[in-house]
Amino acid sequence: MERIDGLSRRNLLKRGALALASARLARFAKAQSVAASGPYGPTWDSLKQWRMPEWFRDAKFGIWAHWSAQCVPEQGDWYARRMYLQGDACYDYHVKTYGHPSKVGFKEIDYLWKAERWQPEQLMELYVKAGAKYFMALACHHDNLDCFDSTHHAWNTTRVGPGKDIVGTWEKIARAHGMRFGVSNHTSHAWHWLQAAYGYDPEGPMAGVRYDAYQLSAKDGKGTWWDGLDPQELYTGRNIVMPDGFKTIAEANAWHEKHDRVWDEAPPRANPEFVRTWYLRCKDLIDKYKPDLLYFDDRELPLGQAGLDITAYYYNASLSWHGGQQQAVVAAKEYSPEHAGATMLDIERGRAQGILEAPWQTDTCIGDWHYKRSLFEKHEYKTPDWVAKSLVDIVSKNGNLMLNIPVRGDGSIDEDEHKFLAEFGRWMSVHGEAIYGTRPFKIYGEGAPDVSGSHNFNESKARAFDSSDIRFTAKGDVLYAFVLGWPADGKVSIKSLAANNAMYPRKIGSVEMLGGHGRLEFRQEAEALTIKLPAKPQDRLAVYAFRIRA
Repeated sequence: MERIDGLSRRNLLKRGALALASARLARFAKAQSVAASGPYGPTWDSLKQWRMPEWFRDAKFGIWAHWSAQCVPEQGDWYARRMYLQGDACYDYHVKTYGHPSKVGFKEIDYLWKAERWQPEQLMELYVKAGAKYFMALACHHDNLDCFDSTHHAWNTTRVGPGKDIVGTWEKIARAHGMRFGVSNHTSHAWHWLQAAYGYDPEGPMAGVRYDAYQLSAKDGKGTWWDGLDPQELYTGRNIVMPDGFKTIAEANAWHEKHDRVWDEAPPRANPEFVRTWYLRCKDLIDKYKPDLLYFDDRELPLGQAGLDITAYYYNASLSWHGGQQQAVVAAKEYSPEHAGATMLDIERGRAQGILEAPWQTDTCIGDWHYKRSLFEKHEYKTPDWVAKSLVDIVSKNGNLMLNIPVRGDGSIDEDEHKFLAEFGRWMSVHGEAIYGTRPFKIYGEGAPDVSGSHNFNESKARAFDSSDIRFTAKGDVLYAFVLGWPADGKVSIKSLAANNAMYPRKIGSVEMLGGHGRLEFRQEAEALTIKLPAKPQDRLAVYAFRIRA
């Protein structure tokens, strides 16, 4: 039987997608030919020509709005998948609040996302006051809804839900505030992540009844709000369908876990049309918004060759936008040593154990990635003190911190988040001098090791910092030393800056504490540099910096 790039004609006809597939294939071929124009080719060796732009090294701190329709229920992360897993708290919430997923699927949550209280100008002003130098918008999550004016995907926020170009609005406002702008693309996972929407309850009164994704096609939308849209494009089609016959939740969960492990890192050879469309959607995102930072939620690059193709296209496009100067940054997760240098290493909810030669980034969140409602008066967010100490540690090791402030489905942030941004911003207004535009010192600092194991997700394993932890940054002839706690005896001792120490062989001429107090008393002796502190700390956050000059 005749095949079109791995798909049988009969299969395409059944899906009513032959003409669409042919058109997309033509656009995909044209886009790849355009991507070839420039010094970067779609290979790892070619991409390793890339060098980190100075703007990113100077910026140090960014804020991320990890905001999509999954924030509407306010139940935290992965709602679009978890609502289809019987036994999960999100499933229970969905059945109680909206109805059974065989009748009310995630596409209805997309529809309910109205962003009616979204005031992006005011939010951006808060982010700037908090000290952010770059801002990143979520462009498309695993739930497969494009949060921008997408040419190649009808399920986007200009047609569904808010009726707005979310990314385009963020981009204009961020740039108007002098910030660099980034976008995050998580959609490479959608093709298998959403397969739970084709499943069924293994237990209970609805046992065996398939969920909405399995049942619906474009023709079923006639006369509804989604008339003209195809649910199969949203849910990605039946790629890895859960078989009939499971009788217990445990059996179904074991099947899902097995297939997640097998498919999470593999290009979807079962759905090459998804790969082609993904490429065109990502190219569209790049062309329309010209981001300074493109974040992939993937190990190395997404979807095999397609990830190499789009990265080469982006690097070449950035050169054309900026008169031959490379300003683009691609953030991706851990990679093989032979691929190091083609993109920037991004560490999710973790940090490096020492200075990394190449600049890198931590991405983390003060709470859940997607907004989670608190059952109590106060949310269990990371404190400004915790984030300040983490930022200092990360910057001392040649990294940046990108921090997510969760946004409610309606577009607002809660009172605890307002307080967090205000308090952290006050600290940054004093200590930013020792953060922005700095470079690592010869060593990152002093103190016992604070993290261990692999980079990703090690923040939960880290010990608490205290006054024995010192971190260094440098800018020109100035050395900055942070102490990550207030010493009980009112003295800071820094062994690395002892007299005649090879680490800092110069005689220290002055020590000042950022935020006032003038010059401090100090002694540079054979054992250590000892600094006498003021009578009491001037900030609620236990993170203090000293400006040290020879």
